[in-house]
Amino acid sequence: MTTSGMTFSEKLKKGLKDFGPAFFIIGYVVGTGSVTSMVVSGAKFGLSLSWALLLSCFFTYFLLVSISKLTIVTGNTLMFNFKKTFGKFITLFIIAALVVSIVSSVIGVMGVVAEVAMEWISVKTSISFLNGPIISSLFILLLISLFWTGKHENFIKAMSFMVGFMALAFIITSVMVLKESGKSIIDFFPQLPQGDNTGLVIAGIVGTTMAGVCLASRSILVQEEDWKIDDLKKDKKDAISSMVMTFLISLAIMISATGTLYFTGAPVDNATDLMHALGPWAGEFALTLFTLGIIAAGLSSIFPNLLLFPWLISDYTDTPRNMKRPLFKFIAVLVASSGIIVPLLGGKPIWILIASQALSPFVMPLITLFLIILLNKPEVMKTHKANLWLNIALGATFIFNCFMLYVAITGFIDFLR
Repeated sequence: MTTSGMTFSEKLKKGLKDFGPAFFIIGYVVGTGSVTSMVVSGAKFGLSLSWALLLSCFFTYFLLVSISKLTIVTGNTLMFNFKKTFGKFITLFIIAALVVSIVSSVIGVMGVVAEVAMEWISVKTSISFLNGPIISSLFILLLISLFWTGKHENFIKAMSFMVGFMALAFIITSVMVLKESGKSIIDFFPQLPQGDNTGLVIAGIVGTTMAGVCLASRSILVQEEDWKIDDLKKDKKDAISSMVMTFLISLAIMISATGTLYFTGAPVDNATDLMHALGPWAGEFALTLFTLGIIAAGLSSIFPNLLLFPWLISDYTDTPRNMKRPLFKFIAVLVASSGIIVPLLGGKPIWILIASQALSPFVMPLITLFLIILLNKPEVMKTHKANLWLNIALGATFIFNCFMLYVAITGFIDFLR
């Protein structure tokens, strides 16, 4: 059927289907980790770290395009291509690093979700028997049951709607902040203070945008879409759409936090401090809106994490992604159960979450280097090798990732002192 012969609803469905991978990336990236990293960055440093957000979105675009091209030409997913060319050991090392990122992300996200939910319950209700471990256990059981039964599509849609509403609230707040703050744009870019976990926050911003796990899943999604060589133009449009939206939403969160937290000197030490970033627009409703948004963002980002570990196994072994396999169900239960750690044992979920995002730069230089090698191998890419401009872009991306690795290492050293 031609586009001209379609009804409006059919055109809308086709458009949504065509941009399926983009929506997955936006939904995964703009979650609790992104909100936390951007709010903490804005509250502590204004927009001074927005360069890290811009560059990470810019370079991620080239990684998305490259991964898609490799998958389309070879017909194989990323990890299988890595195993085939570079061997099992190094590929298993990359997968292990990605799994650490997955589990640490679940631990941090559920810690933030439980703390924010507890704050709302204590302020808005008279319920006294609930605590962090009980709340996180209920959320974990919900996620496991949805994964186990496979009835999660409507749940994810509902969560995405609430996350979208929270993102809209941040966009409105950022416009109000820019309009009513009475500050010049220069005031939004203060001089960075020495220390204060700057390196870790930078690595967290880059890690939540240029997420290694999300990039690895890109090839899986492209393979499932069954895109061909003729779809490379569609892929580029999909990739740039996802990165532009990710940048705009993340920047809006950073601007909101600058206006509502940085200029007032409000600290951000606990997850409950994050909700004040919506103060000017939402007023008394800020607590409820932010709670619903964070819970939705948290659960909608944890659920893909339950899928990603089994996906990586299937990717590596080049086997069907059958989520009903007992092994995959067992893995999903283990990953989901890790979310109880912070509510049960304690800790600062904000910094645990930012640290989990900052782990991603540790593996990105290797992934980028492997991509450059594969895209220039005639036996792999045949007549579709990377051109000069893509090689230059990927070379710059590799340099950026090496620098971010240095920033992440120094950030962790400072954080642990």
